[in-house]
Amino acid sequence: MNEQATASAARPAPTMRTRYLALLTPLFLTHALQSAGGLMDGFWLGHLLGVRGIATVASFFPVFFLLLSLIIGLGAGATILAGQAWGARDAAQVRTVGATAFVAALGIGLAVAAAGAWCAPWLMQALGTPSDILPAAIRYARAMLLVMPFVFVAWAGMSLSRGTGDALSPMWALLAATLVGAACTPLLVAGTPLGAAGVAVSTLVAQLVALAVLIRRWRQGNHPFATGTGWQDWKPSAAIAKRMLRIGLPAAFQMLAMALAEIVLLGLVNRHGSNATAAYGAATQVLSWVQFPAMSLGIAAAIFSAHAVGAGRRERLPAIVSTGLGLNAVVTALFAVTAHLLAPYALRVFLEPGPVLEQATAIVRTVAWSVVLLGWSNVLVSAMRASGAALVPALLSMAAIVGVELPVAVALEARFGLRGVFWACPVAFLAMLVLHGLYYRHKEKKDGLFSQPGVTLGAADGRARGA
Repeated sequence: MNEQATASAARPAPTMRTRYLALLTPLFLTHALQSAGGLMDGFWLGHLLGVRGIATVASFFPVFFLLLSLIIGLGAGATILAGQAWGARDAAQVRTVGATAFVAALGIGLAVAAAGAWCAPWLMQALGTPSDILPAAIRYARAMLLVMPFVFVAWAGMSLSRGTGDALSPMWALLAATLVGAACTPLLVAGTPLGAAGVAVSTLVAQLVALAVLIRRWRQGNHPFATGTGWQDWKPSAAIAKRMLRIGLPAAFQMLAMALAEIVLLGLVNRHGSNATAAYGAATQVLSWVQFPAMSLGIAAAIFSAHAVGAGRRERLPAIVSTGLGLNAVVTALFAVTAHLLAPYALRVFLEPGPVLEQATAIVRTVAWSVVLLGWSNVLVSAMRASGAALVPALLSMAAIVGVELPVAVALEARFGLRGVFWACPVAFLAMLVLHGLYYRHKEKKDGLFSQPGVTLGAADGRARGA
């Protein structure tokens, strides 16, 4: 026993860079699994139902993006508050945050399902769905909206798990969900009268499997979220719900602004014909993979910052931010270099050699490098959000999107044509980084290391008390 204690004491503590890299790997794989699941659904719809199947799902995309913004906002609040309680080693607070997040997720999901079941016909007509696919689009939209309670609850569970530093459980849960979806989707789409709505049923089964895997891993790891553990603490809190909203709503509004920008950019691209639209669609598939490290670094920075705030160790924030910025300069830049070099080959998965492939390659090479700027912004915003400054960074992001990206895209498109549209992305990401950097320095000077009412103070590392 003494030898073990001596060996543990002699073992050097992991560096911040090591901790980042240990968390980044499962986070990146999680994003890859999410993307792979979407690609597989599209593959089966295209091969089993043809163009109409893909069009049916595409008609629901604006609604899906709205729901995604709600899920991401809720997840951001749950991750940070769970991280603060975990950093304070307060298992009771961890469970209270979990109960609040699950109740909020279920409540929002049920509201979406109830409204969707009633409004689906009107909603799809309002979106201008072509008449030849309208009945199928209504069935698909209604089915997907009815599944939302399970999607919201599963997303909340994975966000809470990440907040406690456990990114492996969400990764395994999503792996299981992706495999189940890959098996169920073709069977339900082609083997039943459901058609495209079979994707929704497959999603339901996959989310239930993901929740089952999460719960099983929590029980195996004696996690505070394990069923039957500290049941008296599983009570939602109105105060925590308000704090979750203060963190989550700005993140949701930022996502909505990004959705608006995507719609406007797509409208500009569509002016140049279907070939330009096809090039844009293929390029976004490749660029989504370039964004994975930038997104993962933002989540990791939020988790580590929340742990430091909860533990009352705000002096660790500069090291967390600087390490995240440094890793972004290497990891995200490496992905950008790879995309730049391999774009012509990767895009052949979607496009035949020719002018459209050349257009898509030019889009990837224009935008990929700017993702490094986005990654730096993500690290700064995540640290500020975990420290209590959530609203202003989100407003600055929205200002860069609405006040810089859209006007620049319109102006450059008029001057340079299609390629001018995509130069707006680097300009917007640069503006976002400058605004976030200036606000970060302002808050650092004004408040020391930011200010926010914290949770119970405790040590920064180790398991939560009672875990």
